[in-house]
Amino acid sequence: MMPLRRLFSNRAIILMHDTLMVMVAWFGAYLLRFNLSFFHPAMWHIAIVVLPMVVVLQMMTALWAGCYRGVWRFASIPDLVRILKAVVIGTLVILGCVFVFNRLDNVPRAVFPLYAILLTACWSGSRIIYRMTRDRFSIAAHQQRVLIVGAGQAGEGLVRDLLRDSLQRYVPVAFLDDDEQNRGRDIHGIRVVGRLDSIEKYAAKHAVSLVMLAVPSATTQQMQTLVEACERINIPYRTLPSIADLTEDRVTINELRRVEIEDLLGRDPVDLDWDTITDHIKGKVVLVTGGGGSIGSELCRQISKQQPTQLIICENSEYNLYQITQELATNTCRVVGLLVDTSDLKFVNATLKKYRPDIVFHASACKHVPMLEDQLLAAVKNNIFATRVIADLAVQYRVKTFVLVSSDKAVNPTNVMGLSKRIAEIYCQNLNEKGDTQFITVRFGNVLGSAGSVVPLFRKQLQAGGPITVTHADITRYFMTIPEACQLILQASVMGKGGEIYVLDMGEPIKIRYLAEKMIELSGHKLNEDIEIVYTGLRPGEKLHEELFHEQEALQGTCHEKILQANARSLDWSLLVAYFDKINQACIEVNEQQLIVLMNKLVPEYHSN
Repeated sequence: MMPLRRLFSNRAIILMHDTLMVMVAWFGAYLLRFNLSFFHPAMWHIAIVVLPMVVVLQMMTALWAGCYRGVWRFASIPDLVRILKAVVIGTLVILGCVFVFNRLDNVPRAVFPLYAILLTACWSGSRIIYRMTRDRFSIAAHQQRVLIVGAGQAGEGLVRDLLRDSLQRYVPVAFLDDDEQNRGRDIHGIRVVGRLDSIEKYAAKHAVSLVMLAVPSATTQQMQTLVEACERINIPYRTLPSIADLTEDRVTINELRRVEIEDLLGRDPVDLDWDTITDHIKGKVVLVTGGGGSIGSELCRQISKQQPTQLIICENSEYNLYQITQELATNTCRVVGLLVDTSDLKFVNATLKKYRPDIVFHASACKHVPMLEDQLLAAVKNNIFATRVIADLAVQYRVKTFVLVSSDKAVNPTNVMGLSKRIAEIYCQNLNEKGDTQFITVRFGNVLGSAGSVVPLFRKQLQAGGPITVTHADITRYFMTIPEACQLILQASVMGKGGEIYVLDMGEPIKIRYLAEKMIELSGHKLNEDIEIVYTGLRPGEKLHEELFHEQEALQGTCHEKILQANARSLDWSLLVAYFDKINQACIEVNEQQLIVLMNKLVPEYHSN
């Protein structure tokens, strides 16, 4: 194939080819005019005499029409249009010149349209034949035969880009789709051959070496089924971003990626009342503490889209604050980044006094369970007293809505982190009765990929070649994606009237062992051959199974199917304040033993493991 490719990459050879086709079309027109029989010698003589003029005029017209700007390898409709323009105009010019030359004496009038038809067929046909031949023989060893799963808009765009790829790295051979109307149809010349559940059958039939999953609207269960089918036959697979991530209709090859654990553990898209959320935030001043963290930064992204007047981001990490403020710098709302410790009463007071926020999302907290077991004072300072500082000031400056971002570890806590978050919940619930501010608590479990969580840890261990460490073979956790968690926090913020604890529906708990096994498989390794799982035992303060609500909280449904409400347990305000004063004094004295005793009295269900 190489000599043919070189032949037609040479413009001189192409010009010679087209010149020869002009001659063939000219004499072919005469033969067709006389039904392939001999014709009068005088006509033969004129045909030969005017041939040089025909060739020169036609080639000049072809050059003018841009017929030699295209590449034969990619001959397509635009090239055909240029050929038609060159042939039609060239034929008219030749007709005029021959008329001037001899008044069309001994030149049949039918020769000209027949010439135009033949020349169009010769020029376009040779280009099409070359492209088809080139495509057929270009499937070399380095190219991969691809099965496309999904024949919708994403699949069509993907195949279009694959066919346009100049390197021809991938050769699509068939589509799979569940839509019966698509069955047997061709999309860009690629046949829709079967359903999504027939990957194994058609992968073997078409000898594919790669499966591309072009189903951005697939549910988690569907994605798990497709991935398991590919793994059973040991064929690599790639996917497109989820429908929530696709911001444009056009899908390109560069958007293909490996299937991530989030694709298998994420849930169906959340149906939110965005109109109500936008009405709640639009034109308001919104303050987010911990705005550079995993949850806080995503909250800032979601809030900035709802057109607040100002978005105040409080963060004690300079780098995290820089990152999120730079990311949101192009937004229409004004973003203010403040490097602040939310336990600093004077600084937080000055901030609320200056900006007068209408809504506060308090996402700042220490959350690493094993680390906080030995950092009791830090947990109390950041999770309890920082919450008290900003909550009290929210009441003082008449903040309309205060949303406390809490954790499932606050339920029947067995660790310092959960204990401190539960005390923060108690304070906000009871403070709700002391002013006009509506205090709302939102409680949820683990989020996939958040800083310090298990997924980034497993990825790091995989990159290092293993092993993956799991604390217990039966340990389970609830998971949701960061965007889903933040969207439900926003939804809960507009549902609450004050004093509620909202519990996000986390679905079914997932075994961490299963999470580790799937991440090993998705990375292309084999469990216990390439990467091992090592069980290290439960860490200090760690539960085997997390809970989302206490048995006395009487969980009930709400108007949103993925948000439940737990009834808050009230506490005498003077008693609560007295306990807080004692806790503060114990912190000043660095008396950790007394701290635990006092905190345990506020949360009697706490028990350390």
